[in-house]
Amino acid sequence: MKIFKASSEGIEQAAAEIRDGHLIAFATETVYGLGADALNDRAVASIYEAKGRPSFNPLIIHVPSLARAKEYVEFNEVALRLAAKFWPGALTLVLPRAANCPVSRLASAGLDTLAIRVPGHKLALQFLTACDRPLAAPSANPSGGISPTTAQHVIDGLEGKIAGVLDGGPCPVGVESTVVGFAGDKPVLLRPGGVTREVLEAAVGPLLSHDADGTTPSPGMLQSHYAPNAAVRLNATDKRDGEAYLGFGRDHDAIADINLSEAGDLTEAASLLFSALHLLDEKKFKRIAVGPIPEIGLGIAINDRLRRAAAPKENKETISEWT
Repeated sequence: MKIFKASSEGIEQAAAEIRDGHLIAFATETVYGLGADALNDRAVASIYEAKGRPSFNPLIIHVPSLARAKEYVEFNEVALRLAAKFWPGALTLVLPRAANCPVSRLASAGLDTLAIRVPGHKLALQFLTACDRPLAAPSANPSGGISPTTAQHVIDGLEGKIAGVLDGGPCPVGVESTVVGFAGDKPVLLRPGGVTREVLEAAVGPLLSHDADGTTPSPGMLQSHYAPNAAVRLNATDKRDGEAYLGFGRDHDAIADINLSEAGDLTEAASLLFSALHLLDEKKFKRIAVGPIPEIGLGIAINDRLRRAAAPKENKETISEWT
C-alpha cells in the first residue's frame, strides 16, 4: 500500500490514483474515508469488495463545496440553511438526486436520494479539489471493524486491498458525521454523529427522529431499499413469456436482455446491478427473471439485494446505515 504525504505532490499522486479508478483512503475531520470516483461504477463496486460488505448500503458522497454539491442533489430551504451553517463540517445531508445526476446508482444503493457532505478538513478539501470529481467514501475499515482515525488503522485493516492512503494524521473528531434527511421539508435525524442534535435544532428548529423500524415519516424514498416495480424471480434458468432476463456469465447469455457480466466478474456485476434494474424498469417489464449468481465475495451482497427486491413489498427492510 502506498503512503502519500500531505504535500502538493502527495495530494496530486493520490488524486491521480482516484482518476485511474483506484481506491485511496484519506483523512477527514471525522474518520478516514475510503475514497473512490463516485462517477465510476466499477470503482464504487470496488469499495464494497475491499470492505467485504455483505450488503449494499448508501455511501456518503464527499465534495469540496456547496456549489459542487448542487450539481448532484436538490436542496430545499432548510437544507441550504444547514449547509450554510455546518459546511464544511461533520454533517451529511440526504437529498434528492438532481436531474441527470451522474453519480453511480450503486453509491446511492439504487435510491433517488444521495447522502452528501463537504468535509471540514483542509487536506480532504485539497484532495477533493485535486480529484475534480465527487468521491464516494465510507469509513476505511473492513466491514464490522472499528472506524479508522489514523493512517496506520487503515493499513492494518486494508493492506493489499486498496491503492494507498493519504496521511493526514489523527482525525480530530473521531466519530462519523451526523446524517440528516427530510420528510418533505422537515429535517429528520437519521444518524447521530459529529454535529449534535442540540446544535442542529438551535439552527433550524426541532428535528424528527428516525426509528430503525421505519415508522418515522419517510424522507422521500430514503427509508426503503430500492427495488424495481417489476416482480423479481431469482435463480432463473429460463425466460418465461413477458419476462426480462437479467443474466450473469455465459450459461444463459443467449436469453439475457442484460448480462451483468459475460465474464462472470462479480465486481463488474455489482457495478451494473442498479443501473440494469433501473433500465428494465424504464422499459416497463412487469417481471424480471434473474440468473443464478454465486454466493461468494461480492455475490453475497448482490444476492442480498436481489432477495430484498424479490420480497413482497410489505416485507421490504429499511435502511438505517450509511457506510
